[in-house]
Amino acid sequence: MDAAPADSADSADPADSVGSTDPAGPDRPAGPDRPVAADTTPVATDDVQGIVAAIGPRLRALRLGRGLTLDALAAITGISVSTLSRLESGHRRPTLDLLIPLARAHRVALDHLIAAPATGDPRLHLRPRHRDPGSVLVPLTQYPGRVQVFKQVLAPREPRLVSHVGYEWLYVLAGELRLLVGDRDLTLQPGDAAEFDTAEPHWFGPAGTEAVEILHLFGPHGDQAVLRTGTAAG
Repeated sequence: MDAAPADSADSADPADSVGSTDPAGPDRPAGPDRPVAADTTPVATDDVQGIVAAIGPRLRALRLGRGLTLDALAAITGISVSTLSRLESGHRRPTLDLLIPLARAHRVALDHLIAAPATGDPRLHLRPRHRDPGSVLVPLTQYPGRVQVFKQVLAPREPRLVSHVGYEWLYVLAGELRLLVGDRDLTLQPGDAAEFDTAEPHWFGPAGTEAVEILHLFGPHGDQAVLRTGTAAG
């Protein structure tokens, strides 16, 4: 599994913090008692129109990536097929009462649909990766580290055993997960967890015809989690 790439950041120039001043006076340093004026630069109309224009193609790509027809998405969201079609083609202006159910149906954050710029807050701006039709991989860690965390929606697929160096942990959020490890064939329910050495041939996916949603942790060989339950081993 590919780990999410780290975003590189330029180091701050120490000179930037020396003798900084505010607009009110070039010789008076800015400080807590001298608030910096708010940025009142208007947002360019072209920028807003560009963001709005990109929503339709993004909605279409999400739907096709999940293998959904317009009829299927209409049944999930309660939005008519004609409205969905006009949204995707750009002939219907997207509004919150349309985007919120679509974000929920695609299991993505609302700002992913509108490509809102990242802010300085600590929340992650998740970027789902669409793999097989109906399957979505959402990296939850965006920095290099020993353990990478993902949220996954897995569509039904044929079992194919693989092996590689590492260690994996799985936690079922919704649906039923079938896990093959060596000669063991297990079915996990929501709330169940499993861990295994990936050097052993393994595969996991939906136990039936419905998609399954899981949390998936992957780390190098030698990293092992300690899973605790509410009942002590007897």
